[in-house]
Amino acid sequence: MELVFKDKQYSFQTLRALGYAVSGGADVGEVLKTAYSIREGDDENWYREWMKTAEQREKAGDNFLLRGRKISAKQEFFKASNYYRTAEFFLHTNSEDPRIVSVWKKSRDSFLKAAKLADHPIIPVEIPFEGKKLPGYLCLVDKSGTKRPLLIVHSGFDGTAEEIYFETAYFAVKRGYNVLLFEGPGQGGVIRVQKLPFRPNWETVVTPVVDYAITRKEVDAKRIALMGISFGGYLAPRAAAFEKRIKACIANGGVYDFHMAARLTPEEEKYLDTQEGAEEIDKILYDKMKTNPSFRWVMANGMFTFHAKSPSEWLKMTRPYTMKDVAGRIACPMLIVDSEEDKDMPGQAPKLYDALKSQKHFIMFTKEEGAEEHCQMGAILISNARILDWLDDIMMKGKAGKSIQ
Repeated sequence: MELVFKDKQYSFQTLRALGYAVSGGADVGEVLKTAYSIREGDDENWYREWMKTAEQREKAGDNFLLRGRKISAKQEFFKASNYYRTAEFFLHTNSEDPRIVSVWKKSRDSFLKAAKLADHPIIPVEIPFEGKKLPGYLCLVDKSGTKRPLLIVHSGFDGTAEEIYFETAYFAVKRGYNVLLFEGPGQGGVIRVQKLPFRPNWETVVTPVVDYAITRKEVDAKRIALMGISFGGYLAPRAAAFEKRIKACIANGGVYDFHMAARLTPEEEKYLDTQEGAEEIDKILYDKMKTNPSFRWVMANGMFTFHAKSPSEWLKMTRPYTMKDVAGRIACPMLIVDSEEDKDMPGQAPKLYDALKSQKHFIMFTKEEGAEEHCQMGAILISNARILDWLDDIMMKGKAGKSIQ
């Protein structure tokens, strides 16, 4: 699916920003106007045009708020949050660029302004974690304090807690779930401000989150589900293998072995482990980064979120991120999601599904549905409908339902 741009990452990120129009995070004309103003492959131009749109929407929100127009202000602040996130996306080629933090803060702060005006509680939270705090949001159905099933959601390689509100929480709250969004090491403010990189043993992250969740009066501790999005399709299943208080787990899309996404041959793997080989691989990869915007972003973001000093070091750091000896330990019902033309990690979801021994279900989203992109970007209505229908059968009715092929 090409949207405005030929480069797959520029196109996908435009589709990603646009897709949240159905949940209040964008307006179609604003996104297209911005995208058509950008020179393809020019990361600085991408930043400037999205910043211009984001600042316009935040200023409009401030003006609406001054006039007491709270609904209109909320709409503008939500959109500004999404547009600021989009503006920051391609900045990671220089991990010391101060705009990475400053623009991320603008996205977060715009979301906080909108959250105060939302028609259901969106409560900023800080979750105790190894002497630090994990940021997040507790999104509640209402203010009653009624115990409800809880859906815990985290993103993956590059998302933020604010974004996940538009992607998932917006829809889950309408179905009667309280939703806890959080960022762990390698994600959002945790990597940008606290400087904590990704780790493979994600159960050490999710267990403190569950510990926090069960202290909330609004949470039914016997009905807690976990969803991981994108690279979170490895992280969430990994956590569910060890954290047994998780009663259902969703991997969208499923990831069996993150290192496999590099598609290295056995010979290249051996070469990677030598100093001469690593230096040669770095030279090749850095040259490719100069001319390929999509590849440049993947490598840069990998080094940024893993604290790797070079592309070759990052590739080696991804090796422990595998479900090979872990998937069989999962006991809760699992939903593995895949997209027909997922170019980021093709073939990973079926491998994870096949490795599971617990009750399991598989959904393939297709091009015919317009839902073939990674994590069904551009089709989050049908995505949430089918995913949350499955979760309803587990959490709301106490029955498993049938596999969906």
